[in-house]
Amino acid sequence: MKNKHFFKINGHASVGRTLFALFLLVAPMGSMLFAQQEPMYSQYMFNMLNLNPAYAGNRAVNSITFIHRNQWTGFDGSPKTTTISWDKRADGSNVGYGVQLYNDKISIENTTGIQAFYSYRLPFESSALTFGLSAGFLNYSAKYSQLTTIDKGDPLFSDDKSTILPTFGFGMLYSTENWYAGLSIPALLKTKSDDSKLKLNGASNHYFLNGGYIFRVNEILKLKPSVLFKYVTGAPLEADLNLNAWLNDKYGAGISYRTNDAVVAMVEIQITPKIRAGYAFDYTISKLNDYNNGTHELMLRYEFDAGKLLNILSPRYY
Repeated sequence: MKNKHFFKINGHASVGRTLFALFLLVAPMGSMLFAQQEPMYSQYMFNMLNLNPAYAGNRAVNSITFIHRNQWTGFDGSPKTTTISWDKRADGSNVGYGVQLYNDKISIENTTGIQAFYSYRLPFESSALTFGLSAGFLNYSAKYSQLTTIDKGDPLFSDDKSTILPTFGFGMLYSTENWYAGLSIPALLKTKSDDSKLKLNGASNHYFLNGGYIFRVNEILKLKPSVLFKYVTGAPLEADLNLNAWLNDKYGAGISYRTNDAVVAMVEIQITPKIRAGYAFDYTISKLNDYNNGTHELMLRYEFDAGKLLNILSPRYY
């Protein structure tokens, strides 16, 4: 069936803008818009709190991590995501906790949220099993008044929308000195806010399964292959296949393949014992490649009590 709601953003028309705008409005045309879908990051393996609440306090230090992702540059209305998170594990305790603020903007849609994290670690002789919970809320808004439709006065796009939704997540992490595996559902709730024109829903459940192994090649070089499987209702299974290398626990470089989406190159540097920085570039391999100049992502971490890293398992790698 043809979509009669063909439109322009801010009065400008192009093939790229039109394709992106049509993509954004597929859900509303079916009378349902999923307001919260989980943001994704290329450097998630260095701040997996975004994926799994069980990672809260995993590094056993007081740390703040900042990530900014500018996706599909050169594409009007492209996604831009900013996250700042803090987490810590209490001294001499198996309890971890943290908080995260984030903003995710895609064209006329904007999602701002806050999440709190709690984890409990069950230590064994040379490993640990951790359970985690997250809870918070988000504000979702869509500025439909910025759209220009062919059918002027179309009631579906006449008013801006805004709603507040609760969030809740669960995760598990099993870690040893050389490998780890995690399972999580970061958005469990299916909350709704109805009005006569549009129905706003919370996220379809995302299921994440990830793991990695650390090979100590020699005293200088360490290799860390890892994988992340992602599944959400109504979409095919997606996987990230990653390989990162570290030299002298200070310089890192890696490459990732995201199925049917992108190839990613990344670099990391431990500037000081407390400061770590990273950069990733995604080269799109899907059909969107013709309409964007790639994705840039920056990461910065500050650890207040980095000296403790010497006493925990695999501190630099997950």
